[in-house]
Amino acid sequence: MNELNVTHGLDWLDALAVAAFLAVWLWLGWRIGHPSAARPSVTVLMSDYRLQWMRVMVTREPRIFDSQIMMSLRQSTAFFASTCLLAIGGLLALIGNVELLDGVAMRLSHVEHGGAVLQTKLFLALLMLGNAFLKFVWANRVFGYSSVVMGAVPNDPDDPQSMPLALKAGKLNGRAAMNFNAGLRSMYFALCALFWLAGALVLLVAIAVTAWVVWSREFSSASREIIIDNGSDTDR
Repeated sequence: MNELNVTHGLDWLDALAVAAFLAVWLWLGWRIGHPSAARPSVTVLMSDYRLQWMRVMVTREPRIFDSQIMMSLRQSTAFFASTCLLAIGGLLALIGNVELLDGVAMRLSHVEHGGAVLQTKLFLALLMLGNAFLKFVWANRVFGYSSVVMGAVPNDPDDPQSMPLALKAGKLNGRAAMNFNAGLRSMYFALCALFWLAGALVLLVAIAVTAWVVWSREFSSASREIIIDNGSDTDR
């Protein structure tokens, strides 16, 4: 009978990888929301455009186009919230099946009773998905607040309440977008967390790749260059 390697739990390298995972996730979220003035993130740049959208809305008649955009934004948050619920349900079903996880651990690494370790690793992805779900739900609600305030903007552009209410709607829209983007980042990191199943070193590599993807899309993407373009005709 072949001798089995018996695991006694996670080691210091796993703890280091999880600490790095959480630190990078939290730091990226803070940095994207609080970038330097010299290099703003796409999220911050789009918040300025949301305010500009509301300034234009004040003089737009009719405002059907604006309501259609808000409907699309709320549908996006609802879609991702539903997707998170499905993923959370699948992970909970997997985590609850200890015998299956024990069998997977045995086949992959010849570890006896390794299901508990796999459960712990899956909880990290579950944490990220849970956070994403909460962010999407809150984003949907704040988009709703923004829609109501938009509806309160008087039809008369010369009304003294028109612009203040429109800007208030724009700020709410920006806060909703911040939460929506935070939910997307949590989904990125939920996928990253699954690489922990292959080991702490693999998770560290996945963290670096995920951080690079998130960072580049906010600070170095072609879309960002288009957004900050001053209107020149240069093709990108």
